[in-house]
Amino acid sequence: MYGANSINMQAQFMSQQHTIPKIDATTDDAKLREQTDAFESVILKMLMDNAMKDEKNLFSAQNDPGDKIYKSMYREELAKASAGGFGFSQMLYDYLSQKG
Repeated sequence: MYGANSINMQAQFMSQQHTIPKIDATTDDAKLREQTDAFESVILKMLMDNAMKDEKNLFSAQNDPGDKIYKSMYREELAKASAGGFGFSQMLYDYLSQKG
C-alpha cells in the first residue's frame, strides 16, 4: 500500500514539473515590465562584471580598499539605467505577457 501511494505522489510531482507556468490575468503590466527590466539589469551587471574583471587601473599605485566596491556599485547603477534597452527585457515581457 505504501508503494502505490509513493508512486502516485511521484507521478503527480513529475506532471507538475513539466507544466508551463501560467501568468495571472490580473497581473499589472507595469509591474511585469518593472520585473523584466530588473532581470535585464541583473544580466547586464553580470556581463559588465565579467568583462571588466581584468581591467587595469591607469594609476595602479592608487588601488584603495574601496575601489572594488565603488566600481561594482557603479556598474550596478549603470546596468539599472541601461535596463530595457538591450532587448532581454522585451523578449521576456512578450513571453510572460502571453496569458494563455
